Amino acid sequence: MNLRAIGCNVDSAAVELREKLAFDAAKTQRALAELNARFATEAVILGTCNRVEIYLARQETVAPLHVPLMSEFLSEMHGVPAAAIVPHLYEHADAAAVRHLFRVASGLDSVVLGETQIAGQVKDAYEAAQKLTATGALLNKLFPEALRVSKRVRGETGIAQGRVSVSSAAVDFVQQVFSTFEDKTVLVIGAGKMGRLTLNHLAELKPAAILVTNRSPEKAAASARDCGGRVVPWEQLDDALVQADIVLSTTGAPEPIVTRRRFDDKVRRRRAGRMLIVFDMAVPRDFDPRIHDGDTVSVFNVDDLARAADERKAERRRHLPAAEAIVEAEVTKFVKEWNTRQDGPVIGKLTAEVDKLRDAVVSQLLGKLNGKLTDAERDYIEGAFRLFQSRLLHGPIAALKESSREGHSGGLREALRKLFGLGE
Repeated sequence: MNLRAIGCNVDSAAVELREKLAFDAAKTQRALAELNARFATEAVILGTCNRVEIYLARQETVAPLHVPLMSEFLSEMHGVPAAAIVPHLYEHADAAAVRHLFRVASGLDSVVLGETQIAGQVKDAYEAAQKLTATGALLNKLFPEALRVSKRVRGETGIAQGRVSVSSAAVDFVQQVFSTFEDKTVLVIGAGKMGRLTLNHLAELKPAAILVTNRSPEKAAASARDCGGRVVPWEQLDDALVQADIVLSTTGAPEPIVTRRRFDDKVRRRRAGRMLIVFDMAVPRDFDPRIHDGDTVSVFNVDDLARAADERKAERRRHLPAAEAIVEAEVTKFVKEWNTRQDGPVIGKLTAEVDKLRDAVVSQLLGKLNGKLTDAERDYIEGAFRLFQSRLLHGPIAALKESSREGHSGGLREALRKLFGLGE
């Protein structure tokens, strides 16, 4: 196995760096093509609000890809100096990479323990890479297994029970600020999935009005239909910000759509001191964080919501040991099955090659002794050579199987190919 998971998440990198490394659809397509062509590697890029990760699988005879090279690649893709990236990247290899993906898909590596949305994001990332033919044998087996493990963890433990998510944490925030919602207006900017999930929670509070705006009128109309809201033209965003009490923003724009200057000049004074809560769910962020004044305007990003949600994890943590046990068993099973599948052809070739050599030697020997041996003596000689072959091969085959169980048989497989001239 030559597998690597390289990336950064909320624990290793602040949102300021993660938003610079975020992949949109076009960059994902270009990056996957570059990884395939330049490094001869299978690849899947997983990007969420809390992480940017690249999963890489190469032939075992090729050197693995490591953090320094991937930091240079990310630098090239995003125009961020590699020196600013490399300290924040982590790397998981082989069985550890399998374990990492299984934990990610199961919500065990999320800021919000047991987060259910991540499984869908893993699925989308895999399907996007598969559609572009960026995956191969290993990743095509690994990612469906990760999704299966995710379902098993959620089905057999209580790790996903209860409303503990970044989106539901937003409801806790607004309920601490506002005592009633019948007179409140919610403004939705963009059409991001996280924003829609958060809106679903806020809609349960029955606000007076929901306004929806988007650069695309068609998307705005579709979102408004889904939530019973009213479309506001994109050109009237400032007016909508004046009306709003709660804002959800998830545009996916590369730069802030509401700068501090724009907000101060066109919105703040017109609000006349009314309280405004902004949930900036986008990465990169949509609102300049300096708009937050801690008095009448509060701006929360995904990291803020994640930290708030973390306070509600206690019950889910009780199920963590059982979930981790499932993941560990599935990692062992996956690694063993994969390596066994890889070992099979080598063992078959090795046995066939030695069979051929044994038959040639025995045939030559028996030819020289033709007429001098009884049938029983011929059988004894043939049996003795077969026994010798069995004992000769027992050590290499047993060592290969043991290495497979430990998850690092690739080097030994390659050594056996070279020693016995087995080819690929």
